Amino acid sequence: MSKKLAPHGLWKSPITPSLLGRKIRLDDVQWDSDGKTLLWVEGRSGHGVLVAKTGDDAARDLTGDIPVKPTLGYGGGEFNSRANRAIFASGGRLYKISLKHGLSQPITPKFGELAAPVISPDNRHVLYVHSYEGKDSLALANLDGENFPQKVAQGADFYMQPVWHPSGKKFAWVEWDHPQMPWDGTRLALSDLEKTEILAGDEDTPVFQPAFSPDGRYLSYISQDGEWEQLCVYDLDEGKVRTLISNATLSMPAWVQGIRMHAWAFDSSHIFYVRNETGTHSLWVVDVETGKTAEIKTPYTHIIQLAASPVDGKLAFIGESPQIAAQVVVWEKGEFQVVKRSMADNLSDEYLPSPKKITWSAPDGTIVYGLYYPPSSASYESEGLPPVIVDIHGGPTSQKYEQHNANSRNEGFFFTSRGYGVLQVNYRGSTGYGRSYMMALHKKWGPLDVEDAVGGAEALVEQGLADPKRLVIMGGSAGGYTVLNSLVHRPGFFKAGIASYAVTNLFTLDIDTHKFESHYNASMVGVLPEDADFFKKWSAVFHADKIKDAVALFHGTEDTAVAPDQSETVAEALRANNIPHIFKMYEGEGHGWRKAETIEAFYKEVLAFLQQYVIFG
Repeated sequence: MSKKLAPHGLWKSPITPSLLGRKIRLDDVQWDSDGKTLLWVEGRSGHGVLVAKTGDDAARDLTGDIPVKPTLGYGGGEFNSRANRAIFASGGRLYKISLKHGLSQPITPKFGELAAPVISPDNRHVLYVHSYEGKDSLALANLDGENFPQKVAQGADFYMQPVWHPSGKKFAWVEWDHPQMPWDGTRLALSDLEKTEILAGDEDTPVFQPAFSPDGRYLSYISQDGEWEQLCVYDLDEGKVRTLISNATLSMPAWVQGIRMHAWAFDSSHIFYVRNETGTHSLWVVDVETGKTAEIKTPYTHIIQLAASPVDGKLAFIGESPQIAAQVVVWEKGEFQVVKRSMADNLSDEYLPSPKKITWSAPDGTIVYGLYYPPSSASYESEGLPPVIVDIHGGPTSQKYEQHNANSRNEGFFFTSRGYGVLQVNYRGSTGYGRSYMMALHKKWGPLDVEDAVGGAEALVEQGLADPKRLVIMGGSAGGYTVLNSLVHRPGFFKAGIASYAVTNLFTLDIDTHKFESHYNASMVGVLPEDADFFKKWSAVFHADKIKDAVALFHGTEDTAVAPDQSETVAEALRANNIPHIFKMYEGEGHGWRKAETIEAFYKEVLAFLQQYVIFG
């Protein structure tokens, strides 16, 4: 069947705004301690639901009216399960629920914020991260909910990833203090309630995801070692550390609680782990005694939330690829069982192109990385060069991965299926390319990311992959910051910019954000008043009169990370200077879109904006 000839940007696509709105978000997957029941969290139009599946039985919703939603920071650490019951976080308190009858009841009072519950091996207590009035701690609650929770660790600014030793007599966690972020430097702590010792990490060495071996002999963790990361095991009896894997990228930036990138096998003989090679994930296993490694071949290029069965050799995880939307998957002996799909698997691969990994040189000679997705359709083709959207990730300490790009955070296929090219830029400051590359953005957030966004677009033009007169820059949060600064400092280079929940004023961000990022500016930008000139130069709100290109601004009314007035003030300035723009404030949304109706409305607005100012403008 021959394809129809139509202009770029006007192709019809089955990847509709409504389809993206209906897509289920998959946040975590875990086994119950019996190894028979698999549990995961589904985000359905912003409502988190805990789902369970036992053996060959149909999956069943455990929670209904009570949303599964941790309130600490950016979320994560939704639940834990053991002995046929689960503990989940919702609205500042913990609930327990029976896996058999599905009845839930609160076990902690409603105060503060919390996440990352983990049930003790004797099924009597739950350990979790708690924050109240700006002070974080590890708390211990009785599973019966009869006693008031007790603090068992305090004094650090932040806590993350608590885990129990199989004996139930000790536990471990990760902690750190301002001004560090969790990828700057953390400490691995071990406690038996009488004494606490620091096993690894410091203010310049981040440690990630402690995990005890099922036999109780080892504590594994991921640690920075120079440019790259290593997977270590600490022998609890001998007090010695061995490195199993080195010179690799093994973790992800800990923006949320509960990220798991390695998992112990049930018999403690080996560890499953994920390697990141320039944005592409692969699944591996390492023998703990010999150090021998082997790759487990999978169809997935993005793999998270590893969960090994506690009773046999099965491994569960959330996996996806450019052609496969996110799935809850169980692997056993080389076979994969798809337990849950985030969306129907019925799109032709012609709508779902794999990226071309491209590089270009920054002015100082640094190699910069990106993923380029070309226009692709089963029904349409065009003549000439396509318009290209330069897609900027948030963080800025983060990364664009080789994922399925048909969801609200990775929207590439929505555009490529309509005749746009999409370049996802992993600018200097991104993770996954070594520590020096990540640290390059320190005190240079603004000039370097703008430089790399423009450089990536120029590289595509030079390679004959993009129409230089129809370049668009798009991003959210820190990505929105880069969008607006690009329009300010390189007016006319991009035809239009699309900025969601964008940082526009570094001064107000410095004093009006949540605790987690309250010192982030110090490393990325500088400190006041010494660096006030830099703050002002790279705050788009003060230079909106320099913007000459069309702008689309979006924000949520409940955003606690980047206040809504960050977008409102820029919109007012654009209005005063008669710059073509649209501004939409979404009621009840936070830092990112969760509601189906918001996601659908957002993509409709963006599509109309692009057609008006890029395709026909």
